[in-house]
Amino acid sequence: MLIALWVVNVLLAVAMLGAGTMKSIKSREALLAAGMGWVEDAAPASIKAIGALEVLGAIGLIVPLATAIAPILTPLAAVGIAIVMLGAVAVHVRRKEPVIPALPLAIVALASAILGFIAL
Repeated sequence: MLIALWVVNVLLAVAMLGAGTMKSIKSREALLAAGMGWVEDAAPASIKAIGALEVLGAIGLIVPLATAIAPILTPLAAVGIAIVMLGAVAVHVRRKEPVIPALPLAIVALASAILGFIAL
């Protein structure tokens, strides 16, 4: 179970770290040019906050498990990522945009949370 948790968490953390970093450092216009139409409806501060939450979630998936310091934070980080991704799904549905990759990432985050609560 622990190996499965590590595999899922590493893959999810890489995805969240990449997406969160991009949202944190790129301008709203650059994100819009990259095909993220949802930024039209979001304030720049909200976009940066979402990016920061995704980066913190990625860190929370790996660091507590790797250091064995408060490992309960790992599945809680996965729950947080799932909430953020379900919010992304809602935004995309409202805007009549495809829900990919937000929905699969939400499902993987929920799987990570379940594995984390079982393994710990």
